[in-house]
Amino acid sequence: MNDITAIFDFLKYCLGSKGDMSRVIACMDWQMLYSFASKQALLGLCFDGIERLGEEYPEELKRNPIGRELLMTWMGKAQQIRRQNMKVNAVAGKLFAMLREDGMRCCVLKGQGNALMYPNPYSRTPGDIDVWIDASRERIMEYAQKKFELGDDIRLQHLETSSDGVPVELHFFPCSMNNPIYHARLQKWFRRNADLQCSHIVRLPDGAGDIAIPTTAFNVIYQLTHLYHHFFDEGIGMRQIIDYYYVVNNDELLAIKDTLQKELKYLGLWKFAGAVMYVLHEALGLSEEKMIAPMDEKRGKLLLSEILDGGNFGQHFTKYGHFTQQGMAKKYFLKIWRNMHFVRYYPAEALCEPLFRTWHFLWRMWQK
Repeated sequence: MNDITAIFDFLKYCLGSKGDMSRVIACMDWQMLYSFASKQALLGLCFDGIERLGEEYPEELKRNPIGRELLMTWMGKAQQIRRQNMKVNAVAGKLFAMLREDGMRCCVLKGQGNALMYPNPYSRTPGDIDVWIDASRERIMEYAQKKFELGDDIRLQHLETSSDGVPVELHFFPCSMNNPIYHARLQKWFRRNADLQCSHIVRLPDGAGDIAIPTTAFNVIYQLTHLYHHFFDEGIGMRQIIDYYYVVNNDELLAIKDTLQKELKYLGLWKFAGAVMYVLHEALGLSEEKMIAPMDEKRGKLLLSEILDGGNFGQHFTKYGHFTQQGMAKKYFLKIWRNMHFVRYYPAEALCEPLFRTWHFLWRMWQK
């Protein structure tokens, strides 16, 4: 058993797999697992798995112990992630209540809604709070200028601000695509489904408040689009893939699979969906009956390679000239060079990426 196979088997165990872990424990390099989990923003989830191993396989862990210093470091990181989640939950609940009181229909995308799908909602590494406001760009701009401190940078799909020290993105729409035809179709799909997402209220853990989050059927399309967008932008990591595992590993999708597949094809997501299904199967053990599209091995192997090399949102890329760590000008050209590698896999999106990015940069300058 090689190192990455052992890590994938451990991830499956963290997600609830009942397989025998004795052989995995025997050959596991715990320091390598820690480095992988750190690079992929999975330290909290993996620490939960280690605690479970301690209960279910104590004798095997004695033969290949983790080491006290590493275990203490890992425990400290897990506690830090828990505290971060508690803070982000509190801010999300407060922010949603304020927006709703001010008559702004909205929902919280990804983030804390995704965490609710995890067995331990405090184990997911949190990021910023993405809020989709169902209103015109003009109304959102006017409201945000009164209620938030805004920088001079404006993006096509969101405004960046913060609340109680937590980064917040106020979205005019949830996500974009590089190809203008598919982008236009996607925005119509978002508008058609907006009302239901803003009405889907859930309760955050430990009395942190209520928020609206997207339905599972909406997340299947939206979060796949988000993965696709970031795949061409800077890269995606295993944290985002595990989020998507929890979205699709849901029996309620079986009844609407035919409709979902038609939407995936219409929105230009079909090929990428096949790649993601391959990764979910190989790395996380998703069963074929839960897949929203047939596995695409060729594109899936490319995607998995990018995930393993780039880590969380591509922050650790070593190939493509370490492009995510470069200055703006150099990154611009390195991104084009990187995306040309993907033309034969996703021509519609890869060829449009540099055009969209150049237009978006000029649009932002004009907006300033």
